[in-house]
Amino acid sequence: QVQLVDSGGGLVQAGGSLRLSCVASGRTFSIRAMGWFRQAPGKEREFVAAINWSGSNTYYGNSVKDRFTISRDNAKNTVYLQMNSLKPEDTAVYYCAADILWVKLRSSPNYWGQGTQVTVSS
Repeated sequence: QVQLVDSGGGLVQAGGSLRLSCVASGRTFSIRAMGWFRQAPGKEREFVAAINWSGSNTYYGNSVKDRFTISRDNAKNTVYLQMNSLKPEDTAVYYCAADILWVKLRSSPNYWGQGTQVTVSS
């Protein structure tokens, strides 16, 4: 079993930055992919970013590419999402996610964090 705890959300002005963190515990050795999704009221869940176990490969949704950066620190069992140049349309609940397979991560991950609210004001 894997548990994910995400944090770091808050209120920030447009153009500002936030860094989200996701700490994994439990059977983390089975996880091959981790990432972030977000969901705003009235909108579908949206893929944000993903990273593999070694951190050598990263993937981003089109709406955040060139503004967000995903990274990981395996010694701390932690994945980060650095969010720069934030826009009001980035406002959403951000969820950390993990799975043993890449294909599962992008569709229906087995493990989820509780979510952290990001609000970008204009």
